[in-house]
Amino acid sequence: MARKPANPLRLVDPARAARPPASSTDQIVESITGAIVERRLMPGTKLVEQQIADVFAVSRTVVRQALNRLSRDRLVTLEPARGAFVAMPSIDEARQVFQVRRLVEGGMARQLAHDISDAQIEQLRAHLRDERSAVSRNDVSGRTRLLADFHVVLARLLGNEVLAQLIADLLSRSQLIALMYQSGHSAEHSQTEHVQIVEALEKRDGRAAARLMEQHITSVERNLRLDPRTPDLASVLKPRG
Repeated sequence: MARKPANPLRLVDPARAARPPASSTDQIVESITGAIVERRLMPGTKLVEQQIADVFAVSRTVVRQALNRLSRDRLVTLEPARGAFVAMPSIDEARQVFQVRRLVEGGMARQLAHDISDAQIEQLRAHLRDERSAVSRNDVSGRTRLLADFHVVLARLLGNEVLAQLIADLLSRSQLIALMYQSGHSAEHSQTEHVQIVEALEKRDGRAAARLMEQHITSVERNLRLDPRTPDLASVLKPRG
């Protein structure tokens, strides 16, 4: 008997249980966002209200509230008479997202190099070990989440939750873009670049940290297929034989 495919939506990670209880709307938003970040939900996937309501044991009204929030964050597209779908970012939007990431995260890395403590460096080293472990055992979901979380961890080390949320939102959109445009940037490459960034932070070299962060984000963007070739119609349609 064939196994049913795993449901891409799942409840919030138990590790978050120590936080104040989240509303049902928050749980749905976090679950869908997490599924996007971990590449368990693909661009264009239809988000059926009743199915989501059944997963979380809530009304469809609560589901609509969550989908409206995700729509404002540009992770979900709401189409009249058709429903909700995981967003499909355009090429222009993709380029703009990476431009904003370079501006924001380059400055973040520069500031953190001046403010970071030895204890925080060790926290980053522990995160790098977790990344390396997930990459080595080919844990696709785990490594994808950890590689994305690295950027949010940096913001939280500055004690700036507004910045952390901004970066988390940009990362979610980046993951959709990577899925849409077939990223060729390997997990191993990302992990190596993260190590280099932490080494610059440990040296308190703000200029190098900012440069490495910007190069890292540019490297990810360059490995996307954002310049699809326009076929020559004459050669494509010319009869064979």
